[in-house]
Amino acid sequence: MDRLTEMQIYVAVAECEGFAAAARRLSISPPVATRAVADLEARLGVKLLNRTTRYVRVTDAGLRYLNDARRVIAAADEADEAAIGVNGEPRGHLTVTAPVLFGRMYVMPGIVDYLQCFPATEVSAMFVDRVVNLLEEGIDVALRIGELGDSSFHALRVGSVRRVLCASPEYIAHHGLPAHPEELLNHQLIVATNLGMSVEWRFMEQEKPLTIRIKSRLSVTSNDSAIEAAVRGLGITRVMSYQIAQELEQGTLKILLSEFEPDIVPVHILHREGRYSSAKIRSFIDLMAKRLRANKSLN
Repeated sequence: MDRLTEMQIYVAVAECEGFAAAARRLSISPPVATRAVADLEARLGVKLLNRTTRYVRVTDAGLRYLNDARRVIAAADEADEAAIGVNGEPRGHLTVTAPVLFGRMYVMPGIVDYLQCFPATEVSAMFVDRVVNLLEEGIDVALRIGELGDSSFHALRVGSVRRVLCASPEYIAHHGLPAHPEELLNHQLIVATNLGMSVEWRFMEQEKPLTIRIKSRLSVTSNDSAIEAAVRGLGITRVMSYQIAQELEQGTLKILLSEFEPDIVPVHILHREGRYSSAKIRSFIDLMAKRLRANKSLN
């Protein structure tokens, strides 16, 4: 078995944390996967994986090799695509990450369209509410909400969102509309945050920052739960505007204190800039950029 194939099998085993799952991903038998990793460890003279009957985990040396192997595989894929040419059909495996709700609402429909348009492609989607390291975790494309730090990755702006306060018409009818952020202290508030953390909501008043330390009636660990509680009339919550696009359209939530909103938050497509043009990545970015820029909730 050639070295590149051994690397591909090792990466699959490390990412799937198991030989059987990796074998299914690669359409090979588990014994073939097991033998490939054993041969790789023997050739390197290094233990890459810790194995038990319940799990497979990378060692410290295995983690370093995993990151290097991902880069080698990516470079090989890019070289293949360069040889095929820029007009070649998109093919191969693509990894995409996005925040959970944004991924479900806006990215997944685009992934489905992409897979239906290009039958020679496969996609792995990682929807998590944390900043994913594209290089270390082998991600091809990331959808990011927020200002970007300095990096060597290529970024394409595709929209923007707002941080908004919202409540149901029923809540507003019973409790009234706050006229200023400080009046929120007299209202029932719902926050989505890590439980036990103090919460500060930031606003802008006459182009100057204004911070309100709030006390919540309900704290939850997910935005969709906070939105559900607000729809049911429990109180006021603060979310990104895209997260309540459907509720605003249906009239089940109303935006409050819009004149005090902080600056808009940009939405970018971020990807690793390779030496060669990648048909699978370029086609996915083109498709997603067109969809997102056409979405009135993001522009």
